[in-house]
Amino acid sequence: MRIRILCQNRVGILRDMLNLLVDYGINVARGEVGGEQGNAIYLHCPNLMNLQLQALRPKIEALPGVFELRKVGLMPSERHSLELNALLGALDFPVLSIDMSGAIVAANRAAAQLLGVRVDEVPGMNLSRYAEDFDLPELVRANKARINGLRVQVKGQVFLADIAPLQSQHDDSEALAGAVLALHRADQLGERIYNVRRQELRGFDSIFQSSKMMAAVVREARRMAPLDAPLLIEGETGTGKELLARACHLSSPRGQAPFMALNCAGLPESMAETELFGYGPGAFEGARPEGKLGLLELTAGGTLFLDGVGEMSPRLQAKLLRFLQDGGFRRVGSDEEVYLDVRVICATQVDLSELCASGQFRQDLYHRLNVLSLHIPPLRECLDGLEPLTRHFIDQASRQIGCPLPRLSPQALERLAGYHWPGNVRQLENTLFQAVSLCDGDSIKPEHIRLPGYGAAQPLGEFSLDGDLGRIMGRFEKAVLESLYKQHPSSRLLGKRLGVSHTTIANKLREYGITGGAPGAPL
Repeated sequence: MRIRILCQNRVGILRDMLNLLVDYGINVARGEVGGEQGNAIYLHCPNLMNLQLQALRPKIEALPGVFELRKVGLMPSERHSLELNALLGALDFPVLSIDMSGAIVAANRAAAQLLGVRVDEVPGMNLSRYAEDFDLPELVRANKARINGLRVQVKGQVFLADIAPLQSQHDDSEALAGAVLALHRADQLGERIYNVRRQELRGFDSIFQSSKMMAAVVREARRMAPLDAPLLIEGETGTGKELLARACHLSSPRGQAPFMALNCAGLPESMAETELFGYGPGAFEGARPEGKLGLLELTAGGTLFLDGVGEMSPRLQAKLLRFLQDGGFRRVGSDEEVYLDVRVICATQVDLSELCASGQFRQDLYHRLNVLSLHIPPLRECLDGLEPLTRHFIDQASRQIGCPLPRLSPQALERLAGYHWPGNVRQLENTLFQAVSLCDGDSIKPEHIRLPGYGAAQPLGEFSLDGDLGRIMGRFEKAVLESLYKQHPSSRLLGKRLGVSHTTIANKLREYGITGGAPGAPL
């Protein structure tokens, strides 16, 4: 049994406690002084029984300076050891504690796996048996300071070692107790650096601006970011609308507040409404009894990003308009009015003005959202910055994969420049990541660039020239629509691509019996 005694720090108080324990024949296996202010004594008494404790408690608490005696589950050192072991066990890289003779005192599970033994077999083993030409004690004595990134070999594998000496406040080498050694696989370090760099790049610094058009967009965005008004970002899929919205948020006075995002496209109306506005207690069957906060409330004081706002249902458009007008809304199934201060940034890949003209989007909401607006150009209009952008993505991919940095051959660059990039920058990044993974030399060649539909036969090779001009033009029109409908799988998207109304496109698709867009894509 382990007990904790809260008491004053006076001379002889421990002796008085031990005398009582001796009178009861209780052995003390270990004792510690702890507590936040050193005002507690912990005793481990293996043969102490509950009945003895009940008899001892009033006598010990009657001693001068003793406040309370309580049974506890662990001694402070035991709790510290368990917490430390749990922490070390969660690390996926080897960590070892070495004394000044080179013997391993403790190690985590990853270190034991590296050495090929059980964790309980590690203490007492000498590191020199496994590390080639590496005298850790001598290195610690010579440096007496932390060492980062030292290249070492352990069991034939190359690691970069971080060494933290265990040293008292004295400066002499006799005070050194050893060191803690953390080993990082050299071939995985690139990925770690890449992930750290991705976290460090924030705001507009995370947007690559090699193209003159993209640099101009970022300049406009920097001016609009601090303005506390709705912002509408237009651009095709994969152009980086959310990245730009996040950069505007971080560069605004709200930058330290939450940034929440919701993609409205493809969400059923009921789900989009509860995600955005939340719901009250017992609002519907299966709802949580306590209700649920929506993204608006979770974003209080910050910025809410709504992607695919053109796909919002009329009902949600009305609720969003009301919030933009007075900052208020009601949760689903609740009569309570909620008022919040949230900046709204919306994004769309369709022309909202055309949707307004056809009655599919509220004109008053469009004017509310379009107080500030930005248009991100597609990649095919920014090819002046393609080469530095490819170098950037290849560098990122090689760091993440942990391979040597390859160069992009002129033929491969020419192939990239000749593609139409329906997926824009996101597609380019994914394509180059795949190319780096396929490349087995120091150069990315055209065969490493895998692009869907690249080099496909043109429509003129797909139909005959028989018949009069009307029939030939009809076959040509059908071929154009079939080809482009795969890349723009709705009448609105395809109408924007071809510069005509979505109604015209819908009629043409029905006339030619063309189907096969994205699942659930509206005509």
